[in-house]
Amino acid sequence: MMRRLVCSLFALSVLATMGACAPRSKSAGLTVINRGNGPDLKSLDPAYIDGNWEYMVVGDMLMGLTTVGPDGKPVPGAASHWTVSRDGLSWTFYLRHETWSDGVPVTAADFITAWRREVDPKTGALYSNILWPIKNAKAITEGKMPPSALGVEAVNPLTLKIELAHPTPYLLQIMEHEATLPIPRHTYVKYGANWSAVNHYVANGPYIVKTWIPLDHITLVKNPRFYDAKDVHIDVENFYVTNDTEAALKRYRAGELDTLSSYPALEINWLRRNIPNQIKSVPYLATDYIVINFKNPLFANKRLREVLELAVDRSKIVDQIRRLGEPPALSLVPPGISNYPHTAQLWFKSMPYAQRLAKARAIMRQMGYGPGRPLQLSYLTDTNPDNMRTAAVLQSMYAAVYIQISIRAEELQDQLSDMQQGNFQLGDTAWVADFDDASNFLDLLRCGNQQNLGEYCNPQFDTLMAEAQQQPDAKVRGKILSAAEELGLNDYALIPLFFNVTQNLVKPYVKGWIANPQDLNSTRWLRIDHHSRRR
Repeated sequence: MMRRLVCSLFALSVLATMGACAPRSKSAGLTVINRGNGPDLKSLDPAYIDGNWEYMVVGDMLMGLTTVGPDGKPVPGAASHWTVSRDGLSWTFYLRHETWSDGVPVTAADFITAWRREVDPKTGALYSNILWPIKNAKAITEGKMPPSALGVEAVNPLTLKIELAHPTPYLLQIMEHEATLPIPRHTYVKYGANWSAVNHYVANGPYIVKTWIPLDHITLVKNPRFYDAKDVHIDVENFYVTNDTEAALKRYRAGELDTLSSYPALEINWLRRNIPNQIKSVPYLATDYIVINFKNPLFANKRLREVLELAVDRSKIVDQIRRLGEPPALSLVPPGISNYPHTAQLWFKSMPYAQRLAKARAIMRQMGYGPGRPLQLSYLTDTNPDNMRTAAVLQSMYAAVYIQISIRAEELQDQLSDMQQGNFQLGDTAWVADFDDASNFLDLLRCGNQQNLGEYCNPQFDTLMAEAQQQPDAKVRGKILSAAEELGLNDYALIPLFFNVTQNLVKPYVKGWIANPQDLNSTRWLRIDHHSRRR
């Protein structure tokens, strides 16, 4: 169990490290919330984060042109309003008269600096592909054009014009993403890469970082210069590292945490019996899947990839291991994604599992494997108890088709780092929608995408994706995207496991929480009901 810190509360201007003691009471006029947030952050620099738990922190400090609303949908952020050209290729955003937390005005140059840096291949940003809809962005990330060629212009200090490569109806969702957050140009020029150090950090959002105790917690305090500070009701938020969901649930039940972003599936029956009103679970725009490392020559064999697909009993995983209500996945794009036909599926959807096993064994025998000569493969996962249980079940399923899986479990950040560097054969991961469009999931299979961890590359797939992006008709575009997904599934480019549901626990006295398919709940919109807390 993580250690519990001793804390004291005093005036905001001299606030020091905040721990987990008596966080809900209004001590010295301050309201505090403690949030169990999953893994630690890699960075406070938006260019170097790619997890939703990281966005929960950084997105509370840096505010994009749009920002996450109380229901997870985009609302005006640093921009108060915008206009769109008739052809949908030119957007003009009008910034508010707001300042950074050090009093320096926020201008269009802060966004341009951040975005040029994001697409510059020298930066090594983890999410540069999010900016590909902007004119020349993809060519810049591929080193074919300079960052200055990015299709953005500061018409004046408070007006930002964006030229797009193709119509992008989901642009407002992209504008709240970490890849499009501004950075303070004045501190970036002064400190370079160290602009995001805690002692240099300035923010234009509702909160600003005060302390970061690695592997324990990050403390943010209310930004008094935030343009809407009067409507921010929580003064201090602590984001606690809760990799161990079983230990985190104990802390939540003990009152040390007010919200928890994930809980162990084994406890779901207890939770449903005892605190059902604190479970915030809705269908999530997210997919759990297994990445196949195409850099490994073994996986050039399509028949082997087919066996890896056939052997997985997804219904057993969700019904006996997960038990949270997740639907089994035979596609990559989850239900609920808008403007999409959801017709692409793995071809064996209607085949009974026993027949699939028989077919998989036959293929393996044809390739020279069998009970006395199994294929040896490794499987990389993280230390989350549910994911480790899933790995053990997969190990048993693959053993039934003459594949011996050795499981390697690492802390999530280490696992992601190994997968990004290609140090794996098979690896478990999940994708959470950055915006409500099928392309966000299908881009995981595009050549050169930083998030394409398996480095699958099929020019025919990329051609379909490019064709879809140029198609203005939403229905026609959806059909083209579906054809691309079907191609990827028929090529066994990855192994979908299940579609997610949100797994939050929220104390009854935390008000304003709206469970949503994006699973985004900014502290800005929350408040603490001190009266119900005391009851």
